[in-house]
Amino acid sequence: MSRMCAVGMMVVAAVVLTATAHAQTAPPFATTKVEGTENVYIFRYGNHQSMFVVTPQGVIATDPIGLRRPAAVAYIEEIRKITKAPIKYVIYSHSHFDHIAGGKPFKDLGAVFVAHKNAKARIETLRPADVVVPDQAVDRKRTITLGGTTLELLYVGKNHSDSTLVMRLPKEKIIFTVDWIPLQSTQFRVMADTYIPDIEEGLNKVIAMDWERLIPGHPGPGGRQIGTKEDARAALAYLQDLSAAVKKATEEGKCYADAERDVKLPKYENFANYGPFLPMNIERYCDFHNRGI
Repeated sequence: MSRMCAVGMMVVAAVVLTATAHAQTAPPFATTKVEGTENVYIFRYGNHQSMFVVTPQGVIATDPIGLRRPAAVAYIEEIRKITKAPIKYVIYSHSHFDHIAGGKPFKDLGAVFVAHKNAKARIETLRPADVVVPDQAVDRKRTITLGGTTLELLYVGKNHSDSTLVMRLPKEKIIFTVDWIPLQSTQFRVMADTYIPDIEEGLNKVIAMDWERLIPGHPGPGGRQIGTKEDARAALAYLQDLSAAVKKATEEGKCYADAERDVKLPKYENFANYGPFLPMNIERYCDFHNRGI
């Protein structure tokens, strides 16, 4: 090997090591303004993300992103880099703790916490130490207007939970909803707390709404933070194809282990978590088609 080639390889190695070290030391959170909007932002902490909206009269924030993550303080600090206006609302996407725990720093600032009525009831029953009990509950629909911004809180039925809200910004044609419309990904593990076939019915309702961009609760492959209706249609098609394949396997007496081994959906092999999560998704649909649950 020539001396010049060896030096070149050392330079490349040094660049790779520097980039790796930078990635390892980079902060776990970031805030991004949604392109084409005046006041809509995404706060990401690890692999979770929330939407917040800044208005002259105050801020509407969503999910504190808790459960063993000290995200709320960083979240507030990120908001304060943009505005000193008061944080008026914190809205829970649904009742699951990994998204809604840790909100006390927001409550200490006087924010009003809002959630679907089923989320409020669940939190009041379980009384988790790190989850702020909502002050206000939503049934089918509520509209929040603040500083010239309108945000609709919509309940379309059971899906990933029985308390999931679809938050729609009509002017910006943006929705924020969490955990049940992933970007190019399978559903999470065994789809715990997921209602079938309600989730498919809910997807049809959301697809029929007037919106263009989706902010989900988790980035997609490559860190993509925003989706479109094509992502929602793909999520629905995946569930429909999965359901049909597992129904056939059930009729052939294959549920559970044989179905988890034999059912393949090559159309979705490029989905994130296809390998590890597809068998678990199959288990959930075996529960539905084999046992009616």
